[in-house]
Amino acid sequence: MKHFLKYVGIACLVLTQTGCVKDLQDDVNAGGWNHERSITGITFENQVGTAIIEEVSDTEGIVEVTINMTAVPDLSAVKVSKLELSYQATASVEPGDVLNFENESKSASIVVTATTGEQREYVVTVSEFMEDLVGTYDVTGLMVYAGTGPEYGGAAVMALSDKPWCWSETYGPQAECDNVLTFTMTDISAEGNTNGICVNDAGADGKYADFLFLGSGNMENPGVDVDLRHFYRQIPEGESTWVRDYAANTITFTDQDGRRTTASLQSAGTEDLGNGLSMTIGDQAFSFALSGTDDWTNIYSDYDKFVKNPRRLWVLLTKR
Repeated sequence: MKHFLKYVGIACLVLTQTGCVKDLQDDVNAGGWNHERSITGITFENQVGTAIIEEVSDTEGIVEVTINMTAVPDLSAVKVSKLELSYQATASVEPGDVLNFENESKSASIVVTATTGEQREYVVTVSEFMEDLVGTYDVTGLMVYAGTGPEYGGAAVMALSDKPWCWSETYGPQAECDNVLTFTMTDISAEGNTNGICVNDAGADGKYADFLFLGSGNMENPGVDVDLRHFYRQIPEGESTWVRDYAANTITFTDQDGRRTTASLQSAGTEDLGNGLSMTIGDQAFSFALSGTDDWTNIYSDYDKFVKNPRRLWVLLTKR
């Protein structure tokens, strides 16, 4: 009888504990324990970079985003493309919905509700981003810093067209000086890098420079023309793609054959190059680093400067 009562007691204890576990599981399933009501991630169409999200208090939060205005006609209907919330929370908007930021504060609100019914209201504020590269530019000149031994007077800063006897009369560098560059933007990467299309139009003369250095100036192989497109064809002919890396301050062009060239966009000003040399930009310029090599045998010659040791190339621009 003692053993029987012992077993009955154990059974009752097990049933009691099972009931408690079941009640706790019901509470978990119902979410009665869960007070979480946070936005953990949000992305809008044409957003630049990552949203900044902050919980100010139990009932207030802020979200700061930057929107690419080049691709958005106005701020009255900016679409939410992705929304991530804390576990079991719901929100007053969902992916595919739009928010209206066309107001003085450029803000809108999203209310996030926990399973307990508690709410936090996030004020979402947008900043406008404009890609200033977009537009049309006239090419006004090609300048080069070149030459072996700058410290000995072997280098110079000059326009490629300053030495017309080095180039073709028809397809020399002067053919580039009426070209028109048009930049359009197509996308922004997750890292915040802009990208798009560049069209390099040949301009009124319909010609691109061939960048052949005439054999009459070839000091190593007299009479043999030298193809210098690897140095001076930095902006591809016709259509190419571009990517602007804001962290590195570079713009990379990719032509239709996959060749890449990288520049920095410089504004008006004078740059000191050392050894009494400087470069002055009147409006804007793409600056390309070139990989020439010293040629002490032919120092001071046009051949050394243009063929052997060009150091920097500037494509001078005026934006329309």
